[in-house]
Amino acid sequence: MKRSLEITLENLEGFKDPKIELEQYVTPPPLASEIVVNAKLMGDLENLVVDLGCGTGMLCIASALLGAEAVGFDLDMDALKIARRNAKSFNVSVDFVRCRVEKISLRVSDVTVIMNPPFGIWKRHADRPFLFKAMEIADVIWTIHSAGSEEFISNVCKDKGFRITHLFKLKIPLKKTYSFHEKPYKLIFVEVYRLEKGLNNND
Repeated sequence: MKRSLEITLENLEGFKDPKIELEQYVTPPPLASEIVVNAKLMGDLENLVVDLGCGTGMLCIASALLGAEAVGFDLDMDALKIARRNAKSFNVSVDFVRCRVEKISLRVSDVTVIMNPPFGIWKRHADRPFLFKAMEIADVIWTIHSAGSEEFISNVCKDKGFRITHLFKLKIPLKKTYSFHEKPYKLIFVEVYRLEKGLNNND
């Protein structure tokens, strides 16, 4: 299932003119497949899947391909136009909404957030509004962060009543996205967290 999904996601259209101030990068298909397949196996796709900062739709479309009801939120209309084209070409039904992450409000329960927030390289702490909003609206969160984030994530979980149930430390290939990138690919270390509400790290 994972390899098949990865191959399918390779055909997804990426950013035409990525905006560095939004730290727009396409989530690599192998990473997206790894996350979404594990979420499926753990029953997390039975909830409504919400992708905060969905970009061109990689994670929410991947979730929909595995049977989830999904919605993606993003500030950038150009990215959302591509995401809608991707969903149409993949023949999946995904809702896309233009909205600042801080303004997102949901009237449903049983939500799983699956997201790849900005790492905060361009703007320090850019990932925090995404993580805080996810903890506000979701029961389960899958989120990608730069290597070395464990202490920060753990502290936020304690403050917000979540627990880290799984942590995957991975090395992924990041495609050349901006003109200042010198190589076609760069290997970077990331941490993928599964967080669950209502539990304490000390339990």
